[in-house]
Amino acid sequence: MGNYGKTGFSPKRNEKVGSAAHPLSLVVTSTARQLEVEELLKANQLFANIDLDETGTEDISQLDVALNIPKTQVFEKVPERNAPCSCGSGKKYKKCCG
Repeated sequence: MGNYGKTGFSPKRNEKVGSAAHPLSLVVTSTARQLEVEELLKANQLFANIDLDETGTEDISQLDVALNIPKTQVFEKVPERNAPCSCGSGKKYKKCCG
């Protein structure tokens, strides 16, 4: 385990899910859906092992995770205390909206 225990350091951080070395595991219920998923994989340059199970349930959750990568949030800069207020009152920010 080393100094890091079970959390903190990931020695496998360079493993990209959906690459040729680490393909996604997907289950679809029809051949039409399989072709649709294959086109989606080609468009996003991902690799997957697709199993066709007509009696089971569809499971493409790994594909959803690979496609929906969260974006970094950017917040507007708050004006400094002594700067004019952005509401247009003419007062300092600290006296008006701060």
